[in-house]
Amino acid sequence: MNPTAPRQVRPSARATKTRLACAAALLLAAALGGCGDKEKKPGQSLASVNGEDITVMQLNEELQRANVQAGQQEAASKQLLEALIDRQLLLGEAVKDKLDRDPKVVQAVERAKALIIAQSYMQKRLGAPAKPSAAEVADYYQKNPQFFAQRKQFDMRELIIASNELDAPAKAAIDAAKSLDEVAQWLDAHKVKFARTQLSRTGADLPPELSAKLLDMPKGQLFIIREGERSLLISIAEVKDAAVTLEAAAPQIEQFLFNKRNKDAADAEVKRLRAAAKIEYLHQTGASKAAPAAPAAPAAASGDGKTAAERGVAGLK
Repeated sequence: MNPTAPRQVRPSARATKTRLACAAALLLAAALGGCGDKEKKPGQSLASVNGEDITVMQLNEELQRANVQAGQQEAASKQLLEALIDRQLLLGEAVKDKLDRDPKVVQAVERAKALIIAQSYMQKRLGAPAKPSAAEVADYYQKNPQFFAQRKQFDMRELIIASNELDAPAKAAIDAAKSLDEVAQWLDAHKVKFARTQLSRTGADLPPELSAKLLDMPKGQLFIIREGERSLLISIAEVKDAAVTLEAAAPQIEQFLFNKRNKDAADAEVKRLRAAAKIEYLHQTGASKAAPAAPAAPAAASGDGKTAAERGVAGLK
């Protein structure tokens, strides 16, 4: 080894992970875009980046995905064309770095490709669900008064504490406290860090089980929701009536019923496919030993997006 040679600086794990994620997305776009390439017609290309053409079809796809309104398409087209040029530049550099051969990138590309194709199948198979009728919307409104006609609003105050701070003395202090302010004073006196917040939720925002528990609690009662590394000490400040009319609730109900109909149809299709398929579990891991539940259909997949209060029935004190 030459002692005078400059030392190579390796990228950090985070930087490498970010590059792999970007490369996976870029290479997926290239892989899918390359399927079925045809000879380009004159005037079809809008720009050329190091010999690679960016076409009208690509720009139209970006406009459609961005849901650009008709009056804004000219300005948006210019911005999106520049974004496509930037993407092609990044893709070219990723390929130069041979990131398209990295096993993690290849796996990510294959996974994303499989999800896109599966979603396309589901959309083609199911089509667009019928729009819920006015009668269906009214029926749901009448059968769920806790969400609408009898809706309640819960005004709550919180103390957010690190879960590892909830030792035996802290729990004893919380049990003995008559208010959230008493707990805050104890935490200050014992130099336990915490944060104060306020929040309001209605019966439509919370699971029915949690709403029922909150309605049964007297004003000022404390309860704890544990969420991983942090815990929420919550007290109900006030419960108010927050009724909603059928007219005001109709759009929300219609969207809910539409989404539910779409999810039910997707679940039924996955169930049909599983019943017709021959599925063998070759490695008896802990996951495969349990009775397999039908996975959510790709078209119906979504993030959690719920707050701690919305998830926390199990953590109630």
